Amino acid sequence: MARTGQIALPLDWSAGGSNDGPLIVGTSNADAVRYLRHVATWPVRTAVLTGPRGSGRSLIGRLFARDTGGRVIDGHDSVSEEEIFHAWNAAQASGTPLLIIADAPPAEWGIVLPDLRSRLAAVPVLAIGAPDDCLARDLIEALFAQRGIALAPGVASYIVPRMERSYTMIHRIVAALDEASLERGRGIGVRLARETLLSQGLIDPDLLERQDEATCR
Repeated sequence: MARTGQIALPLDWSAGGSNDGPLIVGTSNADAVRYLRHVATWPVRTAVLTGPRGSGRSLIGRLFARDTGGRVIDGHDSVSEEEIFHAWNAAQASGTPLLIIADAPPAEWGIVLPDLRSRLAAVPVLAIGAPDDCLARDLIEALFAQRGIALAPGVASYIVPRMERSYTMIHRIVAALDEASLERGRGIGVRLARETLLSQGLIDPDLLERQDEATCR
């Protein structure tokens, strides 16, 4: 059963493969995931997915390729404009969907080829936003589970209101606590989390004494 605050969707995108963690679906990525799961409704056979690094966009791409058989270009700047142009044409001709993962929408790519620019102007752009409380908490717990590390109850909920709300920070926090736990030979509880993250400047000292925890709808 999905946690409160998560959105239950019909297809199983709980993991992309043996090396992937779970895909946590929350308010910041639910619209993008929903659209990618319904390729039959696409007005054109191509979509662009944008989002911050570390937001799970590559995992979403792998799940999309697995379940639809579509092609994924992970990083619009990893291939030439000519290759994207031919991939777009091939997707329309064959009906096989194409997903392009990028840091920004096509309008910001500085596209030189006029034909590619006009084609991508008609492509839906799906955006992953910053993580909300529920997604941040669940992602922290999932990343530790992927590493085989158990958190004491309430640790992730303690961290979330005191941290910068970004995927990059989530990954930095998980790495820092993993290392601290190994160095000290201790499990990860609230005390270790507070000491470690405060000493490394990963939580806001002005919010240290907050009594609330992350809450989910």
